[in-house]
Amino acid sequence: MRLKNARRTTLFATLGLAAALTLTACGGGDDDTSGDTPSGAPSSSASAGATETGASGSGSSGGSDAGATATGSATGTGAGAGSDGKTSICRTDELEVNAADNTTDKKEGVVTVQLKNAGGRDCSINGYAGVDLKAADGSTLSVERNGEPVYPAVLKNGDSAAFNITFPYNNSGGSGVRLTDILVTPPNETKYVRVAWPAGTLPVTDGSSSGKLQIGPATRVG
Repeated sequence: MRLKNARRTTLFATLGLAAALTLTACGGGDDDTSGDTPSGAPSSSASAGATETGASGSGSSGGSDAGATATGSATGTGAGAGSDGKTSICRTDELEVNAADNTTDKKEGVVTVQLKNAGGRDCSINGYAGVDLKAADGSTLSVERNGEPVYPAVLKNGDSAAFNITFPYNNSGGSGVRLTDILVTPPNETKYVRVAWPAGTLPVTDGSSSGKLQIGPATRVG
């Protein structure tokens, strides 16, 4: 009788120990799960720092792309994007500027100024360039806008925009006004580029409406 009671006591003790071990194991698993942070998920401090980097507006692909990746958003702003997600303007130092005479008749002369994106990034161009014409006598001639509508465009590296300068053709028989240079300030910029005037002279006087110096807006070529 004593042997049977001893076996029963031992069995209960063993079952109690097993139950205790099972409860301990379950409690430990719950603690480990609640304390884990996925290694690929950014912390709040990392996200805040990435937002500041992406909002630098510097126009470099590194800053903009870094901000988008760290925050986990697929904004696709790409190279040259500013803090608002729009493509930054084409800077003067990123553009190759040249001018060509495209005059086809002896009534109105046309000089086409081309602005080629050579900056290695996408940039936007929007509006009228600033243009001054320098004459051989040292004077500066102002050029009016012709009032044509503006069409904003994004220029990829190697793309070009262009605008025309129209001027009265000199068929007066005299030497006229000899121009030497065009001072071109790209739209929304303050720094100008000097290029040689490629066409003929202007009449000394011209009272007709077609005798005005005018420019059109910069428009994407192609």
